[in-house]
Amino acid sequence: MRIARLEPVCVRLPLKPERRMISALGKHDVSDFVLLRVITDDGQIGVGEATVTPRWSGETIWGTAAIIEHVFAPVIQGCDPADIAEIERRIDAVAVDNWFAKSAVEMACWDLVGKAAGKPVYDLLGGACRDMTIRNRFSIGAYAPEVAAQRAIERVAVGFDTIKVKVGTDPVQDVARVRAVREAIGDQITLMIDANGGWTLEQALWSWERIVDCKIAMVEQPLIRGDYTRLKQLREKTGCKILADESCFDEIEARELLEQGCCDVLSLYPGKQGGIARAKRIAELAAQHSVPCSIGSNLEWDVGAAAMLHFIVSTPNMQVDDYPGDCLGPFYHEVSIAKNPLKIAGPCTTLHRESGLGIDVDWNIVEQHRLR
Repeated sequence: MRIARLEPVCVRLPLKPERRMISALGKHDVSDFVLLRVITDDGQIGVGEATVTPRWSGETIWGTAAIIEHVFAPVIQGCDPADIAEIERRIDAVAVDNWFAKSAVEMACWDLVGKAAGKPVYDLLGGACRDMTIRNRFSIGAYAPEVAAQRAIERVAVGFDTIKVKVGTDPVQDVARVRAVREAIGDQITLMIDANGGWTLEQALWSWERIVDCKIAMVEQPLIRGDYTRLKQLREKTGCKILADESCFDEIEARELLEQGCCDVLSLYPGKQGGIARAKRIAELAAQHSVPCSIGSNLEWDVGAAAMLHFIVSTPNMQVDDYPGDCLGPFYHEVSIAKNPLKIAGPCTTLHRESGLGIDVDWNIVEQHRLR
């Protein structure tokens, strides 16, 4: 079984009106992602997903499709899809960064190998170390305070015990939103905030002083990515727990965060890290520093979400019981691209036990939403 060709497909799916996200990065009303078919010389197919967002990862669907087809494909044609390390080496040699594009290639290879072996990907990654059902937090967008409070109440009513509120916009509104949500959900529900790098150090300090009594469990990416010095200063000055997300794409950035004492938890997921194998290596590095990891989200569809779940299920340091993450992406969208969607009920997402990633893509639906 050797890789013969790569077929990227650009697709647009709208979010449900009540799930459209607002953050420091702007509005997210539709998801423009890339689904990838990796086809072998004997006709087998593996599927990957690149959940690209230009304002977040710097990648576009058009650039992703082009780099997969014209840059990655020529150097990995003929490769054994099971040789993940060699595929990583080859695509890294021809392009820096482009993590979500690289992740789509890698997860499609895992899908291929798992299907060929008749095993789920988590078995290929060392086996399951936890249950197939993962409990999630829920993210509330940077809505008006009264809207944020009402949506938080609705999510708590269906079983969510951790609520994340988007901040990093106008600090005055951020404070009002956080206080409104805390008042609405009471003191027993875990509350965290996520600035998506939207605050300066001064804004973060000002805001923290006005919400410190709201029992904030964790602050996700308060400062712009790469500002390790000020991130460490914020952690030391306030004593707040820092969850690093946008500041950690590759192993070098992870090492900087860990060795400089910039964070308490790392947010990892295969898309951002460039693949499941790379994400596992960073999780293992974090474990060496006694830093737990959680899972982030780019509002993935079922293929990308399944890859996240295989990663979680097979990685001991993905401490999602103590630090819930977000594997709810398919729930946000009006349409599913899967014939067998992941089971999402309230705060819980359950991974299929089928071979490969376990997702049977409905290519008729994909074709209806294809961007040409």
